[in-house]
Amino acid sequence: MAAEGADLAGEARLLDAMLPRRSRVLDAGCGPGRVGAELAARGHLVVGVDADEALIEAARADHPESVWLVADLSELDLEALGYSEPFDAAVVAGNVMPFLAPGTEPAVLRRLAEHLRSDAVVVVGFGLDRGYSLSQFDAHAAAAGFVLEHRFATWDLRPWHNDAPFAVTVLRLP
Repeated sequence: MAAEGADLAGEARLLDAMLPRRSRVLDAGCGPGRVGAELAARGHLVVGVDADEALIEAARADHPESVWLVADLSELDLEALGYSEPFDAAVVAGNVMPFLAPGTEPAVLRRLAEHLRSDAVVVVGFGLDRGYSLSQFDAHAAAAGFVLEHRFATWDLRPWHNDAPFAVTVLRLP
């Protein structure tokens, strides 16, 4: 994708614009670390979490400047893993929400909220054709204590419209 000119840093660029330097960022569902590595390169302290051990091994090998942990987001307990300081932000990119085990979405959002300081921002992006609706997401986010701040149709901030196939939502934890 990079060879074809695809923008592979859009998610990180968006979150970076919202944060002061050296913010603590939780990359939830980090995969091989693409987004978290870009955030670290932009001066943030990143902890990435994914349930897939092979992807975490790849993140550790390719991006040793950050912390990469194997954990289930629906049972996330970073304090038990030695990371008790709350995060300033979280990013949930790459269709993480619709790929979660069905029914765990509310628990994942609650666990994220428990790892954030007050006034933290969370940016979540996912395709709307994958079985997890925006109305479900909005209800789960509100139940976890988040307030919807912005919604876009893409990571490059194209305006939201009801026919958009993708949603990027900015949530805030009051």
